[in-house]
Amino acid sequence: MRVVIIGAGISGLMAAPLLAEQHEVIVLDKGKTPGGRCATRRIGAATFDHGAQFFTTRTAQFESVVAHWVKDGVAREWCRGFADCGDGASTNADGFPRYIGTRGMTTITKYLARGVDVRCNSFVFSITRTSGPQSWRIGLDDGSSITADALIVTTPLPQSYSLLITADVEMPEALYKTEYDRTLTLLATLDGPTNIAPPGALQEPSDVVSFVVDNSQKQISTTAAITLNATAAFSEAHWATNPDEVHALLRDHAQRFLGESKIVESQLKRWRFATPRTIWPEPCWVNDSLALAGDAFAGPRIEGAAISGLAGAVAILSE
Repeated sequence: MRVVIIGAGISGLMAAPLLAEQHEVIVLDKGKTPGGRCATRRIGAATFDHGAQFFTTRTAQFESVVAHWVKDGVAREWCRGFADCGDGASTNADGFPRYIGTRGMTTITKYLARGVDVRCNSFVFSITRTSGPQSWRIGLDDGSSITADALIVTTPLPQSYSLLITADVEMPEALYKTEYDRTLTLLATLDGPTNIAPPGALQEPSDVVSFVVDNSQKQISTTAAITLNATAAFSEAHWATNPDEVHALLRDHAQRFLGESKIVESQLKRWRFATPRTIWPEPCWVNDSLALAGDAFAGPRIEGAAISGLAGAVAILSE
């Protein structure tokens, strides 16, 4: 049968190869490249991870997956703890590995997308039910449509709900009312090194900054560059603020991490659905030939999204 997956993030791309062993699979994503929040971009000569910064392995299932990624050279261990936020000169090592993509987080999603029919720049406009064997019709904003026997939707749940209204799918209220924290992110190239101690990152160094990383120390950028994620509280409070004002505020807050260096160029990024505030108790939600998956099911991390995508694929295979 034909299975259409909406969303080429970790969840959708973990599901696709498993399903493709038995069925035709098409992955649709509105972005220019696969990845979702595994987002890596360049500004000049600098490289930034500007979504998910790293991932961990808390289950044997995902540990096995990551072991394959490491073996194939698309992931590596970054560190086992971040710089101390107090004196900035020591490391809070806890012995728990943090992994990253070898050339940025999109290294992993590009690897997962190999051999899969991933169609980027494909904005899904509507989903409807039809009669006949291929009972799903997925409408795109260019006026075209694709039919499918089964469907996996991995977008943030408010977006999934909006798409499925036209398909008369009754989602549980707790699902479609899931709220998400927002994240404002500053990407900045520098004219010199930061003052962030090895391994190059700080978690929750202030009430404004939730995470700041030196991408050069992270060894994904050949030139000095930082990614600064604002806290959920700051992002919520300033979401409707003039973008130029927010940009200036985050540049000011970044100064404490720069030492003698100065910002050469910077950009402001916005993640509307950054982190789900509540988690569904099951790894996916299934309704006949439809599965919903993503980090709102198995946990708000890369690991949760991956496990949820696999669970969605298994659910479709068992139908």
